[in-house]
Amino acid sequence: MTVVKTINEVRQFVKEARLKGMTIGFVPTMGFLHEGHLSLMREAKTQTDYVVVSIFVNPTQFGPTEDLATYPRDLARDQTLCESVGVDLIFAPEVEEMYPSGYSTIVDCEGPITKQLCGASRPTHFKGVTSVVAKLFNIVLPDKAFFGQKDAQQVAVIEKMVKELNFDVEIVPCPIVREEDGLAMSSRNTYLDAEARRQALVLSQSLNAAKASIDAGVTRVSELISLIRETIQKATLAEIDYVQIVDATTLLAIDELNDDTLIALAVKFEKTRLIDNLRIRRR
Repeated sequence: MTVVKTINEVRQFVKEARLKGMTIGFVPTMGFLHEGHLSLMREAKTQTDYVVVSIFVNPTQFGPTEDLATYPRDLARDQTLCESVGVDLIFAPEVEEMYPSGYSTIVDCEGPITKQLCGASRPTHFKGVTSVVAKLFNIVLPDKAFFGQKDAQQVAVIEKMVKELNFDVEIVPCPIVREEDGLAMSSRNTYLDAEARRQALVLSQSLNAAKASIDAGVTRVSELISLIRETIQKATLAEIDYVQIVDATTLLAIDELNDDTLIALAVKFEKTRLIDNLRIRRR
């Protein structure tokens, strides 16, 4: 495995791999890796010949009061984990490599898909996400890029960007990876103290309750949202940002479950904001 910090180095290694007839898989991350990230890398190894992982805490997707300065970082640990699953190349640039002095170009996916769910409380977030992912796609030129379904809105936004800007890359969404007790894996879980960690289980519990109601025949969105909110509010530390049920592709609000529905929620436990979701396909 090789670790590089410059765009030119990435391009050279990828070019050499392509000359050998290899297909390129790409997993963009912000580091402090966990099993969820590693599952993406394993899938990339299954579907492609040469796997590139980026490790970059992207400042443009953090709001002014968010946790950019304290976001967990441990590059040495990340390198060991990447090597353990057979990653070929790590791209770990400094901020100045990605955003040199005078940089002012952005890629912005406008419309409802970025204005609700996480976009409602984080109005600049997806502008930063689409800008950095577009840059990374142009640097790595992957055949396939792998993203976790835990960030369901991010996946939908990136799929829309790729389609509308004609990127020649296949987006591969991969299932949410959970702890044994059901908590969705996230780098931000490390912020939780023992009590907040225990109470955070209401996220997956509320989604499971909604799934049980759907299996019992409930299709009215307002009824399901009420059930989810009631379950979450049993946790005294929980502060709900949103609970929404939307079309899984457009992220537009619906009144009744359709053929492909996304149940999405964001909840703060003390200072830590966690997200989770459940996709319901009824075709």
